[in-house]
Amino acid sequence: MAAYCRGVDRIDPELGRSVFHPDAVADYGDMFQGTGFEFIDFVCEAHRGFLTHTHQIGSISIAVDGDTAASECYVTARLRAENPGGGFVDILSYGRYVDRWARRDDVWRIAHRRYLHEMDETRTIEAGGFAVAGRRDRTDPSYEVLGATR
Repeated sequence: MAAYCRGVDRIDPELGRSVFHPDAVADYGDMFQGTGFEFIDFVCEAHRGFLTHTHQIGSISIAVDGDTAASECYVTARLRAENPGGGFVDILSYGRYVDRWARRDDVWRIAHRRYLHEMDETRTIEAGGFAVAGRRDRTDPSYEVLGATR
């Protein structure tokens, strides 16, 4: 689950795709319908239009039954863009990932993801005083520690 968020936030399609089986279904309602791989390509391209973004997951429930599992986790996403009138616009989105997992060749990956959108909001803000330290690619310092596989 964390590798998905990291893959999207670092705009690392290879890492993002690693959480899905090649034939996985990605059901994001009106936003997207297709395979998990196609969704990763779609969302990474869409995120290039933002200055920065971050996804967090929490309240995770998992049920395992042999080589299959089901999970639900809550997700909060924050995306930042420049505001043409000055400052920034933050889009906050709240929802849940309801996933079916399958273990194939001893590797667990998502076989079916359904995103359930709960609410969103848009805020016009002024930036704080801290410089952005993260990078949206494999030059991000986390790759020095975790590599490209987590």
